Order: sequence, then C-alpha cells, then structure tokens
Amino acid sequence: MDTEERLAVFLDYENLALGAREHLGGMTFDFGPIADALAVRGRVVVRRAYADWSYFDEDRRALTRHQVELIEMPQRMGASRKNAADIKMVVDAIEMAFERDYISTFVMCTGDSDFSPLVHKLRELNKRVIGVGVELSTSRLLPPACDEFLFYDRLEGVDVPEPGESKSSRSSSPRPARRGRAKAKAAPDDAAETAVESPSSAEQAAEPAATEKPEKAATKSAGARRSTRKGSKAEPPAEPVEPEETPTEDTDDNDDQVTEGPTMEVRVAQTLADLESSTSGDVTASALKRALLRKDPTFSESEYGFRSFGEFVRYLADRGIVELGTGPAAGDPSVSLPAQGDTAEAFAFLRSVVAEDGGSAAMSGLKDQLRKRRPAFSEKALGFRGFLQFCKAAAEAGAVDMRWDDDEDAYILTVS
Repeated sequence: MDTEERLAVFLDYENLALGAREHLGGMTFDFGPIADALAVRGRVVVRRAYADWSYFDEDRRALTRHQVELIEMPQRMGASRKNAADIKMVVDAIEMAFERDYISTFVMCTGDSDFSPLVHKLRELNKRVIGVGVELSTSRLLPPACDEFLFYDRLEGVDVPEPGESKSSRSSSPRPARRGRAKAKAAPDDAAETAVESPSSAEQAAEPAATEKPEKAATKSAGARRSTRKGSKAEPPAEPVEPEETPTEDTDDNDDQVTEGPTMEVRVAQTLADLESSTSGDVTASALKRALLRKDPTFSESEYGFRSFGEFVRYLADRGIVELGTGPAAGDPSVSLPAQGDTAEAFAFLRSVVAEDGGSAAMSGLKDQLRKRRPAFSEKALGFRGFLQFCKAAAEAGAVDMRWDDDEDAYILTVS
C-alpha cells in the first residue's frame, strides 16, 4: 500500500517576505529552501501563495519557477484594508481538508498566530500540520499548535547575514543550491514599520489609529504580514561523468544571472541529511532516490554514467561520502552519512582547506571548497545560523585569522 505523505502548501507571502527583510538583515525571501525541506517529508501536490501581487510584481517569476499557484487578493477596499488574503487562505485550506481526503499534511507558511484556530481545526480533522516561519517574526503561540514547525532561518540553504554585514558581502556569500535572483521589489516604507509579535514591536503597532491601516502591507493587530523571495533550483552539474549540461532556460528573466549549482555528491549529502533528521528509522536507497526526484524531477543516475541507483550509491560509499548497511529488502540498502565530528574538528577542517588554498582565501566561495572535499559539510548541523557565523567562531577559536578587505569587498581568511 502507498504510504507516501501528500502535502498541501499554503504561503502567507506578505508575512514571510517582510519577516525575512526586517529580521534577516534585509535578505529577500527564497522559497527554494522550503521546497527542499518539504521534498524529504512527502509529495507536494498543492502549492499556493496568497498576496496582493501588485506589491510583489517581480517576485512572481521566482514562485512560478517553483510551480507555486499565485492567488491574487487585492487589499485596497476604499479607505480601509481587509485581510482578504488571510480569509481566502483559511477557506481554501478547510475546503481542501474536506474535499481531498488523500492530502494528509498541511504546510502553513506563516508566523501569524491568527492562523492558530485553523491549525487546531485541521488537526481535529486528523490532518498533520507543519508550520514554517521566520523565527523572530513568528508568534510564540503558533509553533506549539503545529505537529512540526520549521524556522526558515535554520533551513539548509538560508545563509543569514550577521548584523552589520554589508549588502555587498551578503551578495557574495556562497549559495550553492540556488540560482541567481533578480532584485526584489522594494516594499513600501510604511510596510517596514508594521508590527511583529514581540513586546517592543507591539507597542509600536499601537501608535497608529486602529482605523487607518497601511495600504501597502497587510498588518493585523496581532502580527505583521511578511512577503517572499524568489529562488529556483539549479540543475546539478555532472559528476563524476561530465555529460553536456543543459541549464534551465530563462528567456523571460534577462536580469537573472544563472549560477552554478551544487555537485551531485553535495545534493545527495544534503538530501540524506534532511531525511535522517525528519525520519526516525533507517533511510533506504529507494527513499533517497524518491526525495532526489522530488527536488529535481529530471534526475537520473544514468546521466552520470551509472546503470542503476544502487551502483551510484555504491560509488558514493567507495568515496566515503555515504555509508551503506543492510536494508529491508535485497537491492535496497540503508544509506547514512558518516559522522561529521565536533566543532573543533570542523574548525581544523576549515583551516586545512584554507592552507591548501595558499594560506589565504576569500569567504565567498569557501563553502563550496569545503563541500568539494566533504559533501556532507553543513555549518547548521554544528549549531551555527550561517557560514559567516561559523567562520567567525573559527577565528575566535584561533583556527584561522579573519579580516575585512575593502579592495576585495569580502572577508578574507588566512592561516599562519
């Protein structure tokens, strides 16, 4: 019997995008890390984003690349604003829960506690609920109501800039799993002043008159709306065999710069790490391949020179990237990642990579170099919010020296 989870994803787009911009150093929201995190949890059959898209015109293309259906809900209603997008999102979720029994999991992408009654009702209807939100803009009431809650800033592929980090250095930070993105449409100034569900922000939200709500950001009394950033999955380059690479055509987006994606080894290691963290039992080779196909439906081991997926994972095991064990069926072994080691070992690994690079290396692109040598490397698995935080911790521990170079417009790591 097919026990695969079917997921329906609902995005409160304005809530997420404003949350990312206000609390993650001005970065633009990228749906890609969420799509990757959900790919290991089941098959996503519905993806819908709700907003007044007249304020997020440039973001539409990024969501379209991720096959997200855009639900248009104009917010201007005379002199006042209505929370039409929220209401439509709730109505659609309840309707889907009753009409589509095959959907077992609802993913509510929002940090607004006003959706807590919807979460409770879905669970009453025997549906599993996963929440997703930006940590600092998520109400404390919402995560306990869900079966599982994912903080966006902790997801693999989200590199949160440190406070005070320049915009140029943020743009140069490595993002191996994403394509280049166009500049996000700037949100209105009055939207940036919307309240977040924290004591200090709540006081600021009380200052405007209750009847006069900003026209350019849907703000509720309990929390602010946020918006979402774009990003699309890059096709993995061919390794170890290098077939002709066919990048995704983007004829509509002349201003989008296509960047090289991660190697297949890195993508397998990231997917396997997500599977191990989201499942209680062993991960089999067949489950790993299903997750890889959800992330990239064009994936085929034959493109990399292998006759079967079993041969492919054996090749990875021979290189020390994964470890194989006895699976539930013949020809379907269990797959796991080797132990990554502690923080001190990771700092020593960083130092060795910088030393091999001549004793000096720019932080931009350094994470890619680490993953070329160890595809399973992840600073988030070691408890760091981003790669910059990891490098600063390594510098404080004396593993490397770190300084800002104005000429390079980037952090430089050196070893003596």
